[in-house]
Amino acid sequence: MNELDVEVLVVGGGPVGLCAAIELARHGISVLLVERRADTSIFPKARLITTRTMELLRGWGIQEEVERAGMPREEYLAVGVGSSLTAGDFVRSAAELDRDAPQSPTYTFLCAQDRLEVILRRLTESRPEAEVWFGATMTGMRATAGGVTATVNRADGETLVRCRYLVAADGSRSGVREGLGIAAEGPPPLGHMISIMFEADLGFLPPDRRAALSFLRDPPCAVEAVDHERRWMVQTGYEPELGGSPADFTEEACLAAVRAAVGVPGLPVTILGVMPWLQQAMVAAAFRAGPVFLAGDAAHVATPQGGFGMNCGIQDAHNLAWKLAAVLRGTAGEELLDTYEAERRPIAARTVDESLNNALITFDMMEGRLSMREAIERQAGRRSCEGLVLGFGYDSRAVLSDGTAPPAPADPYRTYVPTARPGHRAPHVWLHGQDGRVSTLDLLGPRFTLLAPAGAGWPGPAAEAARRTGVSLTTVEIAAEEIAAEVTAAVEVTAEEVTADDLPTSEESSPHVPGGPFTAAGRCPSGPFVSPTWAKEYGLGPEGAVLIRPDGHVAWRSPDGPASARALTKAIELVLSRR
Repeated sequence: MNELDVEVLVVGGGPVGLCAAIELARHGISVLLVERRADTSIFPKARLITTRTMELLRGWGIQEEVERAGMPREEYLAVGVGSSLTAGDFVRSAAELDRDAPQSPTYTFLCAQDRLEVILRRLTESRPEAEVWFGATMTGMRATAGGVTATVNRADGETLVRCRYLVAADGSRSGVREGLGIAAEGPPPLGHMISIMFEADLGFLPPDRRAALSFLRDPPCAVEAVDHERRWMVQTGYEPELGGSPADFTEEACLAAVRAAVGVPGLPVTILGVMPWLQQAMVAAAFRAGPVFLAGDAAHVATPQGGFGMNCGIQDAHNLAWKLAAVLRGTAGEELLDTYEAERRPIAARTVDESLNNALITFDMMEGRLSMREAIERQAGRRSCEGLVLGFGYDSRAVLSDGTAPPAPADPYRTYVPTARPGHRAPHVWLHGQDGRVSTLDLLGPRFTLLAPAGAGWPGPAAEAARRTGVSLTTVEIAAEEIAAEVTAAVEVTAEEVTADDLPTSEESSPHVPGGPFTAAGRCPSGPFVSPTWAKEYGLGPEGAVLIRPDGHVAWRSPDGPASARALTKAIELVLSRR
């Protein structure tokens, strides 16, 4: 038997597992990903990428590649309802781009999972820290004093894999979760579903009938756009209690379902695939068992309404990776890992509940309790969900409260209120830099970042805090207006790079680490940086500062200084569970 030692084993090669491997590799962690499928998905499955996930893809330098593989926002970020796609009662409502897009340097996008996985796999395999095995099945695992020992079987034989931690991203029927005896909590399945992927030329449909998703009532089904060319999907259901089964969906039955949904009896159609699945809403009772962590559908399953499931799982991976890296590198206490469940499980539960609310609107329409007009108004309103995907905040020992209250919008699902309150995602603010316009989010990477007003005096104390803690830290000063070149662009320091005699001054800067941060085009931004409003938007006075975690969430905020190495050191140590 072959043997292999890695720091983290990721089980599952879908988007969540691939993103976990990418983020771990960006932190310099050796990772092995195993996936039982021989290749990436051939079925579109998830298609919607929320704004927050698009921000991560931007940070990895692949936003533009994903957008080339997906569908135009202006045409397809819409929802429709009607008897069929060509029926006279069909109505459509598009996303409010002008309302929501300014909250981020990017925005929600549609890219089918089969295409997204190819891009993510390519990025994962490009990292020297990551090894990717498709066509490999984990057949057993056991916890040991040093972590986990797993047996992985593939065509060339078995391999004994020893790792410190295991991330289970192996889907809603997670064998890892079941093996650990962790229950999944939620209502009974909402429906037994069939997805029919087909190819057809629907170019005759006018723009006001093009939508990412259309809910149809005659017969009850949904039509999804897979690309903006020829691939589409019809989702319909069957009832096992009435004798229905996937076997009922012969090619003839699938052709009839597609033509009825479009409303064109003789439409030329090619059936590309048929996939049965369960519509569910559930959350695992625990997200961790010792050295094993659940992520994505293994931890929570949302209904497809809203497109939250894959995205929530990717946020799991982003939250977990930096914590595993900090513990593995000895800069954090083991207790930091307890904050993964404390932070992510409440967010997952809320996300699953909101997806269930979306599904209930669909059921009401299909069963005639809502008119077409009422249905489109409610569906369209629920398509705008920046409050849910951007506005969530964490509450754990990895966040140091500053005593301020969280925003309380009237509609927390739809409305996002930017805030740099500890626990929340660092707000997007446009800055002017040497390369033109960059976002505050473009300054963040796989390390802690300290943002402070220019002249507040934080670079020296930050360098000292980095030396004391051994934590990699980027300090960025942002000016309120154009000033002389002595304003720092960015100062990056680690304990190994700094001595007491050579603390960097505001005139010095050092290169960013490989792997980020990057703009959408894959470039590392350079300063000086200028914004007349950013400090106010971050709740900072002239001497204030905000410490941002590697996952882009605010860890600590000092509203108005003074700059203090001692205060910053204490904050870092508390966030990393070192005290």
